[in-house]
Amino acid sequence: MVDKNFKTAKVLGIDVNLFDFSSCVEAIIGYIESKKGAQVVTINPEMFETAQKNSDFKEIIFDAEFVVPDGVGVKLALKLKGINQPTIPGVELSSALIEYCAKNGLNVALIGTKQDILEDAVSNLTKKYENLKISYSRNGFFTSEEEGEIIGALASSEPSLVLVALGSPKQEFFIKRAREVLKESIFIGVGGSFDVWAGRIERAPLIFRKLWLEWLYRTIKEPKRFKRIFPTLPLFLFKVIMDMNKR
Repeated sequence: MVDKNFKTAKVLGIDVNLFDFSSCVEAIIGYIESKKGAQVVTINPEMFETAQKNSDFKEIIFDAEFVVPDGVGVKLALKLKGINQPTIPGVELSSALIEYCAKNGLNVALIGTKQDILEDAVSNLTKKYENLKISYSRNGFFTSEEEGEIIGALASSEPSLVLVALGSPKQEFFIKRAREVLKESIFIGVGGSFDVWAGRIERAPLIFRKLWLEWLYRTIKEPKRFKRIFPTLPLFLFKVIMDMNKR
């Protein structure tokens, strides 16, 4: 469950961490250094929606040590509760942890996406972060029969940080099973971060991020995202308001 040593607030029954970015990185590094093992969920409105429909997925969210607000939807939900919480984008959080691992000689593993994107992500990351050790990488196209072998190979590579890009909720279910074997690793489901590291997708300019409009920039660049955002985002905020009125 979410580490109670850190401040949280409930959103639709789920505890969400109230960190600023640097405090979040520091807290997760504490877990890395103590080899406690953890799952970091970078939660967004779509994941709340899935959790309401799928009790097994909701249990995974409950069991995660960190549930951090990724994106404007969760930020707005907390704002409705009077909490001014900055977003903690998964790609930035993961990049900061990769940098820490590179500086401290710790292994990093990447699982997911297409083979060419994975290869470009690995290449770009190793160029960017001096001494980065990517001990294991595997594309996301594997069967359930192959999963056990993959988890075994992953465990043999002894990663401190495992970044999984299989799409939600698939990546969270994979992490749940992998954590049963890799008890000292930090796992993060990173969605489309591999595409950013591979150079396939550009982050929004800083001005968009500061104005909480990265979602708008990405929707302009990728119009197919519109169906993901609407009606999910307004319905999510409506549910948050209704939930608050029950109390």
